Amino acid sequence: MLVIRARLPCGAIDRPGRGEMTVRPPTVSFVSLGCPKNLVDSEKMLGLLAEAGCTIVGDGAASDVVVINTCGFLAASRDEALSFIREAAAQKRNGALKRIVVAGCLAQRDGQSLIEEVPEIDALIGVNDRAAIVNAVVNGRKRRRATESGERTLAIGTYLPKSWSDRSRLRLTQRHYAYLRMSEGCNQRCTFCTIPSIRGPMYCKSVAEIVAEARELIADGAVEINLIGQDTTSYQSEFPSRGVPRVPGLRPGDSINLAGLLRVLDRIEGARWLRLMYAYPSDFTDEMIDAIAECAHVVKYIDIPLQHINDRILKAMYRRVTRAQTESLLRRLRNRIPGVTIRTTFIAGFPGESPAEFEELRRFIADFEFDAVGVFPYSLEPGTPAGRMKSQLPDEIKQERVAVLMATQQDVAFRRASEMRGKVFDVLIDGFGREGMYPARHAGQAPEIDSVTYVVGGEFDPGEMVRVRCTSHEEYDLIAAPVTVGLPVLRT
Repeated sequence: MLVIRARLPCGAIDRPGRGEMTVRPPTVSFVSLGCPKNLVDSEKMLGLLAEAGCTIVGDGAASDVVVINTCGFLAASRDEALSFIREAAAQKRNGALKRIVVAGCLAQRDGQSLIEEVPEIDALIGVNDRAAIVNAVVNGRKRRRATESGERTLAIGTYLPKSWSDRSRLRLTQRHYAYLRMSEGCNQRCTFCTIPSIRGPMYCKSVAEIVAEARELIADGAVEINLIGQDTTSYQSEFPSRGVPRVPGLRPGDSINLAGLLRVLDRIEGARWLRLMYAYPSDFTDEMIDAIAECAHVVKYIDIPLQHINDRILKAMYRRVTRAQTESLLRRLRNRIPGVTIRTTFIAGFPGESPAEFEELRRFIADFEFDAVGVFPYSLEPGTPAGRMKSQLPDEIKQERVAVLMATQQDVAFRRASEMRGKVFDVLIDGFGREGMYPARHAGQAPEIDSVTYVVGGEFDPGEMVRVRCTSHEEYDLIAAPVTVGLPVLRT
């Protein structure tokens, strides 16, 4: 969760008509919840507010308007978002806030019913209507009679506009890394997931738009670009006639998939690390494996949510993949990408999951020895096919199974961390040191979700690439000492 505050410049917004009052632009606080895809939406909305004259300042100041960009994927995320909304509502009732704007997945999902639940909300901005944020924040209550009538602003669209871009955003990540969203929405229709109903069908950015955004992020100081989308392996577009690096075998008008896109991005100057997130297993081709193995700047790291391994459960989830196919893919990834880091996630306690099916999953995690694993208890989402299934498991059983799987992975992770002792590798410094320890990450550690490497000795700035030798570990995290300092990150 990120909380920042923005202050709008003083002065009238527009010229009032006869009998209308002008109001000064309000100060604005911004709360960003959820995943990196939601973070990009927050950054874009902040960019739009900045272009409209807003000045973004640090947290801590009182504000007239709060914008809460919500996540609505799981029940826990909705509860978190509602807690922020209700807190804002209490501040509004006490006179500390004048206006509440709710954006993102929860606004898209629940619409008018969200206002009925929290009547203090003044405006809703859906996931496909980010451009409406300026009107909702700056112009939303410029007339007294609109305030008195209780008028609400609702911008809940179904589809993205044809001209879709995440450029010109105000980034909330550190300067040296950024998220680049390749697509929006999803066509997979997993039975437990609400994303298609919230964010709609899959829309892919054009290759030219992705390249332009990557260049903008690099010019802004990013040396690590994390490629995201609800389903990155299903990317499809058309190779453009200009504006992108040339790739052997691709001509203007040719269809281009993830493999081709990786080869294009690999030729952009300035990106040290390109990282692939949210790969869908059923659509992961050998061509994509080859691209990851061969591209110099694509780190040998794959985030591939598997969710389960039992065939019956996979079919009930509508994952369109079997255990045999999953194991074949994982073997090919390890055999053809030397040193690859594989991160995955699983769901524990899916409806009807028997003890034997759960044990099959536990044994699979123990045997395969993933580099990183996340486990989530199954969340019953109203309106999903899985939510209508019989044999829903009690919460206590789901939590127990999560704990067992995480303990299983912990044994693997601690052993792997111990095996890193003495190895030499490059890390990207992530922050300023405290007591001589600098937080950093090697290529197999993604920001925010994975373990970290602490560099002890020397003085570094965030964004520097440093060669280190691992000396020990503390649980999941590595401890390392610098060997030589690599090339400094280009700074603008």
